[in-house]
Amino acid sequence: MVEEVREPELTHITITGRIIPLDNNSCMELVLLAHRFRRALVKAIKMHAKGIGRNTIVKEITKELNLGYADTIYKLAKLVVEGTRHNGSNPLRIRIRKIFMASRGFAANKGNRNIRLLSSNEIQVNISWKGWVKYRVLFGERYIPLVNELVERALSKKLSYTAKIVFRNGKVYLHISVPVELYLKYFSIGKANGDLIASFDLNSDRINMVIVDKHGIIRDVRTEWFPEVTSHGFPRSKAHTMRLQALTRLLHYSYRHGARIVLFEDLDRIKRRKYTKNRTANRKITRFPKKRLLEHAIIMALKYGFKIYLVNPAYTSKLGEKLRRKLGLDRHTASAYILALKYLGVIKVLISSYSSQRS
Repeated sequence: MVEEVREPELTHITITGRIIPLDNNSCMELVLLAHRFRRALVKAIKMHAKGIGRNTIVKEITKELNLGYADTIYKLAKLVVEGTRHNGSNPLRIRIRKIFMASRGFAANKGNRNIRLLSSNEIQVNISWKGWVKYRVLFGERYIPLVNELVERALSKKLSYTAKIVFRNGKVYLHISVPVELYLKYFSIGKANGDLIASFDLNSDRINMVIVDKHGIIRDVRTEWFPEVTSHGFPRSKAHTMRLQALTRLLHYSYRHGARIVLFEDLDRIKRRKYTKNRTANRKITRFPKKRLLEHAIIMALKYGFKIYLVNPAYTSKLGEKLRRKLGLDRHTASAYILALKYLGVIKVLISSYSSQRS
């Protein structure tokens, strides 16, 4: 039986800092390490896709990188292969264009085996052929207290964090995964204690929200529009910012108007994007990183203290299209309403009826 509703499996939240190499040599060593990491990851992906076991893969990777990197590479390769197959693609044809490196957390190794925070402004990276090399790191001022506590607890071997170094537009960035509880200690902005439910439908050019009570009665609807973000040539970073701002406004509104629970589509239920014959619609689909927006939505909702659930999106669009005129809603708001009815468990008859009609 398909599980209709589940809680998001979010245990860590990523914060970003800027890495500043102390000299050209240390910079080049970091770049070379990233190239070797990518090459090893591609090799591990192909090996895992062919059914080769973990021990063999790790042994092969440790010929060039240490065990800590090899273990991380194997985990990443496994995720890539599983995700690629889930989407119906061939993992043997995977290409990794960007260079990066990552290292999984390990409490016994002062938080991380290979990329270790020493303070809020200094890290050291384990270069396989040289040893530990120090780099300067800059975090936003609002993150400093959080990073300081993270470093203190990690160096005391009380917690771990995954670290990732990425190269983008000629700059080097550090991504650190912070336990959710620690993150919310510094960034929580409320504790939702109402009795209503806010359900969201995320789209490339709008976000639709419907607020219902525990009986499924609609109490409020709101839509944030940003149609310009899907136009040809519109900057993707600016589009992402506008979507986040719209989402923040809607979450704040639902918080102020008595919502305690928020619902989003469970995007892991969707195997692949569905393209159409309409070029404009396809451009909207291609330019819309829906899963990335969902991740931010969950983090924002956590800050407000909402209880969050992901709802199976199967049939929501079709049922929403059927019911929208009776409800007096547009189809996207109707889809958000169907999610709420699914969560409340009052729509099983409609889904059963629709399924039988299709078969």
